[in-house]
Amino acid sequence: MELDSRFAGTALKDFFMDVEWRDTMNYAASVADDNPAYFDDTRPGGVIAPPMFCEAAAWRISERIREHIDVPGFPFHLLMTQVHYSERADFHRPVVPEDKLKISGRIAAILPHRAGTHVVIRYDAMDKKGEPVFTLHSGAMLRGVKCAGGGAGQDALPVVPPAPQSESPAWAVPVEITRLAPHIYDGCARIFFPIHTSERFARGVGLPGTILQGTATLAIAAREIVNREAGGDPRLLKSLACRFSGMVLPGTTICVRAFSREESAGEIILRFEVLNAAGDKAVSHGFARVAKNC
Repeated sequence: MELDSRFAGTALKDFFMDVEWRDTMNYAASVADDNPAYFDDTRPGGVIAPPMFCEAAAWRISERIREHIDVPGFPFHLLMTQVHYSERADFHRPVVPEDKLKISGRIAAILPHRAGTHVVIRYDAMDKKGEPVFTLHSGAMLRGVKCAGGGAGQDALPVVPPAPQSESPAWAVPVEITRLAPHIYDGCARIFFPIHTSERFARGVGLPGTILQGTATLAIAAREIVNREAGGDPRLLKSLACRFSGMVLPGTTICVRAFSREESAGEIILRFEVLNAAGDKAVSHGFARVAKNC
């Protein structure tokens, strides 16, 4: 099996989304993030969406990717081998209820990897005025798939500088993952995939059981970063990136850990990871950029 890197640069059909307050509140509820910015609609200016709501918006395209890639010869059957591998989100301004978003996408990169082929799709969300709202680079690993053509698009991807070494974490917080957590995220975020909610399906593909969604784990990390580094103001979180490296099992406790913190006059650069109950990295290469003021 192989995927030709000539498909890098392929544009996706646009998707139009009317954002409703139930959608944004439900996403916050899906990861138990009770920040008043997401729920108190008596606040001046009303509520905003959690930064990671961008995942729920982009999923509307991902779950129907066959409808959005219209190019002869694209091997859709190879997508059955994919696992979520990398993520980079840049937040230009918060999503708010009643936003009318236009989400454009393209295959930004197709790259060889020792485990297969790394495919990155870039999503750009614009509001009705044509102003940018968020940019998301979502990467999948196509396991066992050869990258033909040598790869393409590496230069188009955002760069995360190497992380400095640190002997002790800046902070660490344990988070309980209940047995119902994958089901709550599935229903509230409307991000569906059966390895997260069906024991039979998960075990049928070689997993020990259902696992928490990677984007849910990252959203929990974002929650802790906003609370600890942004004073609870989600508008200050400007960028978030990671690799998905391991499994989180329901009914266990994870640890969100910031292992490096660099502060300048205008922003904080944070390197973080999420450890699962076995002490393995479920989220690695974590990077967050937090502004000190709006």
